Amino acid sequence: MDFLNFIDFKITDFIDIILVAILLYYIYKLVRGSVAINIFIGIVIVWGFWKLTELLGMQMISSLVGQFMQVGLIALIIVFQQEIRKFLLMIGSTNFSNKRNFIKHFKFLRPEEGLISNLNISGLLNACERMSESRTGALLVIERANSLEFVKTSGDQMNIEVTQPIIESIFYKNSPLHDGAAIIVDNYIVATRVVLPVGNDRKIPLKYGLRHRAAISITEKTDAIALVVSEETGKISYVKNGEFINYKDMANLKEIIKEDVV
Repeated sequence: MDFLNFIDFKITDFIDIILVAILLYYIYKLVRGSVAINIFIGIVIVWGFWKLTELLGMQMISSLVGQFMQVGLIALIIVFQQEIRKFLLMIGSTNFSNKRNFIKHFKFLRPEEGLISNLNISGLLNACERMSESRTGALLVIERANSLEFVKTSGDQMNIEVTQPIIESIFYKNSPLHDGAAIIVDNYIVATRVVLPVGNDRKIPLKYGLRHRAAISITEKTDAIALVVSEETGKISYVKNGEFINYKDMANLKEIIKEDVV
């Protein structure tokens, strides 16, 4: 096996591979479902081609692609500014003292059957449908990998399992809890009357009120997803990555949410 003697594989190389894999995984999670995913895949392909030309000793093409990668770094920072902000927030909001939250960040290492959240999606959407019929405004934010601790503290802390009657009672017009957003973690409502940061993006049509603007803002800053029930029209909006996600019907919306809570 003399032809393998040139391979000097050490434990640090193994750790290096694992760290790169984790980094790529987190980046993929941030851009998944957005236009940026195509840019990310393109970058990975160009980077892989660059390293291949270096390995094969193709100095001219390797130098050319290398220069492109270096010059393009500034452009990439501009293109991915929202994703970079989310990534830094994800790292900064990781609570390493909390075993449950720490392990949640590495859930891709667990068996496939353990990936799906216990979120009661049916109860959630049934409540939204009922509130839609009665024109009851509501804003529900579902936490994923990024911690929402920085906004939870602005509201009332609680720990109530997600059910249709509970959600309807929270957003009932005469309820003292109906103002603001409700934060959902796994299958529990952990905070109500939460005040979310509202962006000043002029691109958002004026027909959208504070609930929709808050949903867009929180899903831009984190990887959370949001459901908004309009008090004026009764329309149910699904917001992810700062964008409204189109869906055909409630069954289709249920399938979309199932994919997103993995």
